[in-house]
Amino acid sequence: MDAPRTPSAPPPRAPAPVSPRLPGAGPARSLPAPPGGPVRASRARRLVAPVLTLAGVAAAFAYVGAVDPNEPGHYPVCPLFRLTGVLCPGCGGLRSAHAFAHGDLVTALGANALAVVGYLVFAAFAALWLVRAFRGRPAPRLALGRAAWWAVAVLAAGFAIVRNFPFGSALAP
Repeated sequence: MDAPRTPSAPPPRAPAPVSPRLPGAGPARSLPAPPGGPVRASRARRLVAPVLTLAGVAAAFAYVGAVDPNEPGHYPVCPLFRLTGVLCPGCGGLRSAHAFAHGDLVTALGANALAVVGYLVFAAFAALWLVRAFRGRPAPRLALGRAAWWAVAVLAAGFAIVRNFPFGSALAP
């Protein structure tokens, strides 16, 4: 019979404590989960960002609704329009926001239809963000691919070009 072998290697060590990764500190390790599972933020804390964002936008619309951009001297003139006489995609945006704040959708569309589409897209995104925050879901991501961003840029450029020609005068403010 063979004699029992004694281990020649030292006993295994306890794992090293895990710390956040510092630049140049070696391979990354994940932090252990806190005892009792992941910590969830309270509903009030989750709602802070979307509610403050909506409050800021509401304050901006309230200001533009109170201070009429149709009266000269309240807001600066578009620099591109002042220097060249060419309407940019944003020209008429303040008048559009003023009309939109007063509930006059027809006048808002006449001042800047692209801006009204932007207001509605933002409203849908903000509503989705608010509902998801209320339910404890992650915030929605606006992850557009390169082609989608190019499409948005071409749409804005096309809008600007068309509104500067006589046949597109309905799009001019």
